Amino acid sequence: MRTLILGGARSGKSALAERLADAHSDVVYVATAQPLDGEMDARIAHHRARRPARWGCVEEPVALAAVLRAHDAPDRCLLVDCLTLWLSNLLSDPDQAAFERERAALLSALPELRGSVLLVSNEVGLGIVPMGELTRRFVDEAGRLHQALGEVCERVAFVAAGLPLWLKGSPP
Repeated sequence: MRTLILGGARSGKSALAERLADAHSDVVYVATAQPLDGEMDARIAHHRARRPARWGCVEEPVALAAVLRAHDAPDRCLLVDCLTLWLSNLLSDPDQAAFERERAALLSALPELRGSVLLVSNEVGLGIVPMGELTRRFVDEAGRLHQALGEVCERVAFVAAGLPLWLKGSPP
């Protein structure tokens, strides 16, 4: 079962993903954030403190499909938090083809995974059109990625005010 969980900043999407993951006995948390400054260090520490000690953790900012394949198991839950940080990492990569390559790898890997997968991502397309080429590309690529994932995932939720609205599939 693949589940995409979308929402705005501080909407409760990560908390929902963590509640869903906690129903599994074997969980691997896949973190895409990079500790590039003190503020991000604090965010990462907050997420680490919230997770149960029994969960595994893999920190990978770019090679997401490879990590998912490497840690896949029939009874395992892989929780990815978050895809928009992963997208930012790839769009800032000097290799301009990195994003297309990694996006294609992710979309081909997901249907082949045997365990549960929870994908957390920020919905950034609900506001004004951003100024600047890179920010417009980020919003466009996030929207395209979410659409493609919505096709591949059996469940899709949109979270606002801590409340999930299930857009696709039945709530767990």
